[in-house]
Amino acid sequence: MSQVWNDICDLSDLVKNTGVCALHNGEQVAVFLDDESNVYAISNYDPCGNAYVLSRGLIADFKGKLTVASPLYKQHFDLTTGECIEEPENSVKAYPVRVEAGKVQLG
Repeated sequence: MSQVWNDICDLSDLVKNTGVCALHNGEQVAVFLDDESNVYAISNYDPCGNAYVLSRGLIADFKGKLTVASPLYKQHFDLTTGECIEEPENSVKAYPVRVEAGKVQLG
């Protein structure tokens, strides 16, 4: 069975080193664009702070991994895997993401 891809936004809607929140299959997803124009998507829900805020976090290299720091308690979430670096038991879902014809798509 092939992967189903859904358009989330235009690539031009994203600003480097920041995130936006999008709705994907009824779930809030935080979508990020890094300095090298790579796109990442993880759950927008911060399980440590019990709030939908990760799209507002700061992108940073933390211990050699590209992460977003939660704006609440500053835990770092790996943008590739969703792993919470400080508290792995609080990791979040990471989504397959691609850019096709200028559209950001989630699988």
